[in-house]
Amino acid sequence: MGLTATSQYSHAHKAFLFCNYTLLGAATSCVFLTLSLRLLPSPCGLLLIALHALTAVAAASACATTPASTARWHAAHMVSTVLAAIFQGAIALLAFTRTADFLAELRSYVREEDGAVILKMVGGLGLAVFCLEWVALAVAFVLRYHACVEGGDANGRRSSKVGNEEELKDWPWPFQV
Repeated sequence: MGLTATSQYSHAHKAFLFCNYTLLGAATSCVFLTLSLRLLPSPCGLLLIALHALTAVAAASACATTPASTARWHAAHMVSTVLAAIFQGAIALLAFTRTADFLAELRSYVREEDGAVILKMVGGLGLAVFCLEWVALAVAFVLRYHACVEGGDANGRRSSKVGNEEELKDWPWPFQV
C-alpha cells in the first residue's frame, strides 16, 4: 500500500532483469541443445542456431543497459524482441506439431528417436522463451512509460513542449486541464 513510484520502478526493473536473465539462460540452453543435434552443415540448422544466439544476445544487451536509456535503444530492443519471439513461437510450434518433417529438413546426424526428443526439448524451451520475451516486452514498456511520465525524457530532464496552464485553457473541451 505504501509503495512509492521509485520502489515500483525498482520492482519493475528487477522483474525486467529477472526475465532477461532467464531468457539468456533458456536461449543458451536452446543453442546447446540445437548443437547436440549436429546440424552445422545444414543451412536451416544454422538459421535455428542463429535465432537462439540472437535471442541470447538481445537478452544480454537488455541486462547490460537500462530500458529507459534512449528511445532508439528502446525501439531496437522492442523490434528485435518481437521478431525473435515470433520466430521462437514458430519454431516451437514446428517442433511439437511436425517433429519428423522438421527434423528431416534440419538434416540431423543423430538417430531419429533421439533427435525427436532433443527437438521437442528445444520446442519446450522455445515456448518458454516465447512467453518470457512477451513478459519482458511488457515490463520494458512499463519501464519506458514510467521514464517518460516521471522524468520527461530518458536523461531525467522535464519536457517543456507544453506551456503553462493558461495556454491549455484555450484548447477544446476534452483536452482542457
